[in-house]
Amino acid sequence: MDLSVDIAGLRLRNPVLAAAGTFGYGVEFEDIVDLPRLGGLVTKGLSCEPRPGNPGLRLFETSAGMLNSIGLQNIGIPAFLETRLPRLRRLGVMVIANVYGDSVPEYVRAVEMLNEGEGIAAYEINASCPNTRAGGELFASDPAPLAELTAAVKAVTRRPIWIKLSPNVTRIGELARAAENAGADALSLVNTFLGMAIDVHTRRPRFLHRVAGLSGPAIKPLAVRAVYEAHGAVRLPLIGIGGIASGEDAVEFLLAGASAVQVGTANFWDPRATESVLRGLEKFCRQRGIPAVRLLTGALETNLASEPEASS
Repeated sequence: MDLSVDIAGLRLRNPVLAAAGTFGYGVEFEDIVDLPRLGGLVTKGLSCEPRPGNPGLRLFETSAGMLNSIGLQNIGIPAFLETRLPRLRRLGVMVIANVYGDSVPEYVRAVEMLNEGEGIAAYEINASCPNTRAGGELFASDPAPLAELTAAVKAVTRRPIWIKLSPNVTRIGELARAAENAGADALSLVNTFLGMAIDVHTRRPRFLHRVAGLSGPAIKPLAVRAVYEAHGAVRLPLIGIGGIASGEDAVEFLLAGASAVQVGTANFWDPRATESVLRGLEKFCRQRGIPAVRLLTGALETNLASEPEASS
């Protein structure tokens, strides 16, 4: 069967990628995961200069997921280009660089710096991180700033750009259209949901910034809905993210309109989760005689008129 998919001119060997912020820079997994077998990996968020990240507690497990307030800690683009990218290139894995800045000029400068690196297939523009005081939600919650950012990055990029959207909005279709009209080549959705945890013994928020980003199985139904709404609003390829831990989870996102998926929080409890999801997806297709996985994209059956009524 044919597992390959096309995303904005890129041919991925399959639609399963590792999500940003959950897979390090990729090289940390080379002895654990057969990286070239994946559709690709998305790096930790990269900024022009190194970032120390947020102080205090950074991860907190919830009953059906995880809250994080990492703050985009990273080694900076120069160190990534010098020490990590050459190793990824030797491994033969498709690399998507996740890019972050605190302002439009910073995003532009980051992309210009990454343009000099060999072996990057595309940029995922992180316009929606909820764990920083600048950037992030500013762009993700308003079509006008998001369009400005997208257009500015598009003007300097040498590679396709995937705009990563926030779920913390009322009408995600409007944001998707703004990014599309401004030149985005694909959309990644969704980023984490704003959440909060309180220590009942101290009566204090567990995180210094009070709110944090919720990910994991708890958000999957919400993320599937967001992909479905974006699929109805734009013609761009979509990459679905949110609580994916099995092949059938991936199929849900594909049916809702995604062309590919990213496995994120599952990597924390199973470092081989990406391979497990890929095997499950392939098994699903083989058992049902689906010759090409891309046939699942947007193939949701919404005509429920002929469905039998549920028994009371």
